[in-house]
Amino acid sequence: MPYYRLYFLDRRGRFGRVEGLKVAVCGDLQHSRVARSNAKLLRRLGADLRFAAPPSLMPDDLPGGPIDEAVDGADVVMMLRVQRERLAEELGDAPGEYLARFGLTAERFAAAASDAVIMHPGPINRGVEIDGALADHSSRSLIVRQVEMGVAVRMACLDLLTAERLR
Repeated sequence: MPYYRLYFLDRRGRFGRVEGLKVAVCGDLQHSRVARSNAKLLRRLGADLRFAAPPSLMPDDLPGGPIDEAVDGADVVMMLRVQRERLAEELGDAPGEYLARFGLTAERFAAAASDAVIMHPGPINRGVEIDGALADHSSRSLIVRQVEMGVAVRMACLDLLTAERLR
């Protein structure tokens, strides 16, 4: 389970709860394990999930809509990179077009809750799915911490799994 993605929700974190949070998961949902695992876990914990993707990257099993609707009033905006290496066909977007149509821009993020945070599991395509200035925002972006904690939690899980087998 992707517990490392929930670090911002613990008692020391930003919100202290999961239940009732509005979480927008946006980007390449078709090829994302992050989207599917968060859909299962965050729903169970009581979050209000919203999904947004370009039509060709929206899977049938996730309800979704335009990014503007998903981000509006969201407490957490989690962006996902376009996994172009997995696409059967190119999206047909010109440089900068994906960001303008489907990415997280400052204008879009302004519609989120006033204390909303930005997440991204990495790697980031700056200027594609997220504006670089938002990715680096000192108080709103949790991306670096999210990636750091992902490594620590993976290490802890491997330690627990291997210690159990060595007994």
